[in-house]
Amino acid sequence: MTEVLLFRGASLEGDTAADILVADGRIAEVGTGLSHAGAREIDVDGLIALPGLVDLHTHLREPGYEASETVRTGSEAAAAGGYTAVFAMPNTSPVADTAGVVEQELALGEAAGLVTVQPIGAVTVGQKGERLAELGAMAASRARVRVFSDDGFCVWDPLIMRRALEYVKAFDGVIAQHAQDPRLTEGAQMNEGAVSAELGLAGWPAVAEESIIARDVLLAEHVGSRLHVCHLSTAGSVDLIRWAKKRGIAVTAEVTPHHLLLDEELVRGYDARFKVNPPLRRAEDVHAVREGLADGTIDIVATDHAPHPDEAKSCEWQAAANGMVGLESALRVVHAAMVQTGLLDWADVARVMSRTPARIGRLAGHGRPIAAGEPAELTFYDPDAAGTFEAADLRGRSRNSPYLGRPLPGSVRWTVHAGAPTVADGTLTQVPA
Repeated sequence: MTEVLLFRGASLEGDTAADILVADGRIAEVGTGLSHAGAREIDVDGLIALPGLVDLHTHLREPGYEASETVRTGSEAAAAGGYTAVFAMPNTSPVADTAGVVEQELALGEAAGLVTVQPIGAVTVGQKGERLAELGAMAASRARVRVFSDDGFCVWDPLIMRRALEYVKAFDGVIAQHAQDPRLTEGAQMNEGAVSAELGLAGWPAVAEESIIARDVLLAEHVGSRLHVCHLSTAGSVDLIRWAKKRGIAVTAEVTPHHLLLDEELVRGYDARFKVNPPLRRAEDVHAVREGLADGTIDIVATDHAPHPDEAKSCEWQAAANGMVGLESALRVVHAAMVQTGLLDWADVARVMSRTPARIGRLAGHGRPIAAGEPAELTFYDPDAAGTFEAADLRGRSRNSPYLGRPLPGSVRWTVHAGAPTVADGTLTQVPA
């Protein structure tokens, strides 16, 4: 039996202040003036209470790449950022393309005990794009996989993509596509445009993303299956998703925190922390994806948390790996880019960072209302805190954050998973591994 907790005075998704009583892994009561004999009372006056955050796009690297991250260290990073559930991408070694590997990932997450770790299965064997992986076996496994992706590799063959969409429809699965035409991005180093021309770096054209999205929404319409677009980054992509939704196609899309805040001008310093796939785009694209998230065209924020060891980033730009860590900073970045600008309120944040990602991934017990009887998956956030994002804020194994030394608002003060604090008063708790 877990400790009984009584959180006093939280602002529910930025609205009404209330007490929240947590017992036996669930929310026992929500109201004012609550009391419970023996409960541990916690003053959260002035904090925003959100349903625990859910990330649909996390790289935990284990098995195979433990120098970058492990399920345990990635879970610590997630909890520190206010997350209670993460979906683990399949680019491990071995690739998560069988029931055995996804069940191994599930077991590692359960052993860590800090967040729910939900495996994502590869679409094709070895993520090579040649033949379908064991989609049905992964769906029927103890991991109950419902999201499938070849992640950093686009499912470029239209017939393979069509067959994948047809296959997962049988068990209400979704294909999460890395929209990037590989032929249009050979040797690409940054966004294609005036800045890439000035710097002499091979450009990454917007049409490489947009052409795959256009093809895939039409395939999804033809098949009648669910499609999810990973890390959408261009104004043209927003227009395509908007068109597809008006047409009634079952498509959802995500944007990363870094594409909401950062743009290609940061590449001028050749700091490889800003090298990412898809690349940082133009200021006009940043504005477009913000507007797309605000009007509901883009459904969710997903981190694409991509840890790398120091040597993979502390080198010349062309040799550096793509990717940024983002779990610890995501809520603070969304606060800066979307809430402080008036584009979203806190109820919207709960929708795009908890409820909708849980729904897309068919993850039970997460993204639920803050109400009596619901699972106790909660985040308490201080919107009035201010500070600079520092290396000490990173809880994972890698340090490749683009926000180091950058002022960011807010602070995650408490994270509650399965009724127990994983972050208490801003400090990560030591849950036994």
